[in-house]
Amino acid sequence: MRLFDGGRVPNARRVRIYLAEKGITVPMVPVDLGKMDHRSLEFTARNPLQRVPVLELDDGSHLSESIAICRYFEELHPDPPLFGTGARERAFVEMWQRRVELELYLAVQAAFRHTHPAMAEYEVPQVSAWGEANRPRALNMLALLDRELADKPFLVGSSFTVADITLMVTLDFLKPAKIALPEQLEHLRRWHGAVSSRPSATA
Repeated sequence: MRLFDGGRVPNARRVRIYLAEKGITVPMVPVDLGKMDHRSLEFTARNPLQRVPVLELDDGSHLSESIAICRYFEELHPDPPLFGTGARERAFVEMWQRRVELELYLAVQAAFRHTHPAMAEYEVPQVSAWGEANRPRALNMLALLDRELADKPFLVGSSFTVADITLMVTLDFLKPAKIALPEQLEHLRRWHGAVSSRPSATA
């Protein structure tokens, strides 16, 4: 088993943080996105979408999509649980994971990929109007998350979960997307400071 990793890109980092929280070590194969390694014939054979990360299993099959990779490891190593325990908690983890990914991460990603000059050759066509249209969407979701975190340490109550991992990497992605985290979102800022101090955050 080995993990084809993409460095600091959010989805690759999301899997590394998850593995660090679990204490799981997987051999890493670096994929240099700057050199377009992900578009090589060799990598495309592993993932036709040409995206990282990709987990190569011992039987030679390839699993992509960061949450799918995390779910695979959750089945193999259930403790500590990062997808929740029991029907209720698992459902709420899934809800917040999807909300953060669909309503915030995708908006931040669009702002970055469609407005950053360095992404012009990656995002074809690059539509700046679409990138700009996603900035207010991201800000609206950040405000909602701030309200949600007003009276609890993590998105799903007292437990750190994969939903928190997704939110952490998304907030760290705000800077390259040139979206400022509003100063008044004190609960979200408190939460971000706390999760960023976890050892796994440096993975």
